[in-house]
Amino acid sequence: MIYHLSLQTAGLIAGFLLLLVSLPGLIKPDFSQQMAQRLPRSRVTGWALLTVGFLWSFWLLATMEMGEFSSFRKPLLFILPVGFLLVLRFVDEFLAVRALGILFLLAAEPLLDAAFFRSERSRLLVTVFAYLLIVAGLFWVTMPYLLRDQINWSARTNGRWRLTHGLAFLYGAAILACAFTRY
Repeated sequence: MIYHLSLQTAGLIAGFLLLLVSLPGLIKPDFSQQMAQRLPRSRVTGWALLTVGFLWSFWLLATMEMGEFSSFRKPLLFILPVGFLLVLRFVDEFLAVRALGILFLLAAEPLLDAAFFRSERSRLLVTVFAYLLIVAGLFWVTMPYLLRDQINWSARTNGRWRLTHGLAFLYGAAILACAFTRY
């Protein structure tokens, strides 16, 4: 256990993030559609998200227990920054989407870890959310154009955009309600 998050803390974080992401789509759909459609090719956002992913990965690699693979720690601590710099230099296409996918993959582990061996059925809200992050992260890292297509599909009409964000808002509210009452 690296993160030491309780299920309540993980639920609060996941719920608040879902609410934070979905509120602009409900309140100002036109503005949030424009922002979302610029996200996949945004170089600045890509650099920022990849830097966060790099720092998180570096911290994990430096502090986690690796068991019999601990002899690989020093070479990996050297290779990771070199890979980060090479990606910044040579990967321009959909860097923000790939970096977001990496962050989704990194974020899923603490959520699953917090729900591990818990008996409440409501823990499944956090677990399902973590697995949705994993699936989305895997697709976005390997096929980043899919996020662009998903954004364009949901932004085709304001009703579809609001429905998508309304569902995310309700899911985040359900996780928050369980975090306050059940966990």
